[in-house]
Amino acid sequence: MAFTAILRKSASALAPVAGRLVRGGAQRNYHSALFAAVNHHARLPQNNPSSVLRRYSTATADDQSPSSTESLLRVLESEIQMAREADDHDRVEEIPREFPFKIEDNAGEQIVVLTREYEGEQIKVEVHMPDLVTGEDNDLNDDDDDSAQSAGQSTMPLVVTVTKRSGTGLVFNCVAYPDEIAIDGLSITHPDDIEDQTAYEGPNFHELDENLRKAFHRYLELRGIKPSATNFLHEYMINKDSREYVGWLGNLKKFLEA
Repeated sequence: MAFTAILRKSASALAPVAGRLVRGGAQRNYHSALFAAVNHHARLPQNNPSSVLRRYSTATADDQSPSSTESLLRVLESEIQMAREADDHDRVEEIPREFPFKIEDNAGEQIVVLTREYEGEQIKVEVHMPDLVTGEDNDLNDDDDDSAQSAGQSTMPLVVTVTKRSGTGLVFNCVAYPDEIAIDGLSITHPDDIEDQTAYEGPNFHELDENLRKAFHRYLELRGIKPSATNFLHEYMINKDSREYVGWLGNLKKFLEA
């Protein structure tokens, strides 16, 4: 499935999700909505002195005004219901037949871990939540220096580790774009490594010879890191975000009800 088709397919179902997947991974801002809902019950009439006095007097048995916690709970319950009704809630993506990785997806975590073995090597991929860029975001950030954001492209961070039997490994910091994967960094690890601030970490990956960069892209592609896999993972992670969001709201509700 092409990445652009995935975005079109997901767009109608992203109302509870899109606000949380904006640039930089910023969390959805509910302060205004929640504050307004809670404040609605706490607002004092300005032209009725007796109401003001009653508000600040000792509460009586027939005082039916909901507490701020009760108001907040009602807002949370409404948000939980809307999130559960979203098309992508609890949707399970069919794993492509050619997808070579085992998926480790633990509830409550914001990453998914992929593992596989390839010719004696252990391949591990940490897949992070995507940053979804919508047309609205792009219109508001036309002067953004980030080429991916200004082009209206969504991105998904990946950390790929290829480990030999000896324990030595290569770690690739990657970003998945629509139908494309960029390598932003490359480092070597050893089983007996200790943190050393003076250790040489290698050059900037983008400064390597073009042929060498292409060879590393092919190296990852042979190990399963290719657009057909990352396009599927992008939609998988959007659905995971929807599930995690519902769980997060549920945990808030449990805290307030305790």
